[in-house]
Amino acid sequence: MKTDLMQAIQILNEGGYTCVLCKKNRIYTSMQRGIKALLDWQDNGLDFSGFCAADKVVGKAAAFLYVLLGVKEVYAYVMSKAAIDTLIKNNIQIRYENAVEKIINRSGTGFCPMEEAVWDIDAPELAKQAIKDKLCQL
Repeated sequence: MKTDLMQAIQILNEGGYTCVLCKKNRIYTSMQRGIKALLDWQDNGLDFSGFCAADKVVGKAAAFLYVLLGVKEVYAYVMSKAAIDTLIKNNIQIRYENAVEKIINRSGTGFCPMEEAVWDIDAPELAKQAIKDKLCQL
């Protein structure tokens, strides 16, 4: 029997998505870049308790949004060490292909602005506000 996480990873790999959340026969997918889908789902009050997530890149900002969404497990191709610490601290199981010190911005010239916005934050709700504030500035 295929686990929810295995199903999410398979759909991520085969469907060209940026993130996939699965729980039994309930599947949510997104092709949006960055944390937009996670933020939209959280803002719309969707409850992903018990879901497993597969994502291309998970930085600390995405990790906080996964905490707020209530997922139980997160897989990523690339996960920052700050994201790893955040997910573990919030009792979310993790799997990843590559751990990196920090997520780099899309142009490759520096720190991801979303990860930078939450770098010194430890509370998910404060992180969400910092993410929204940063998005308004961009």
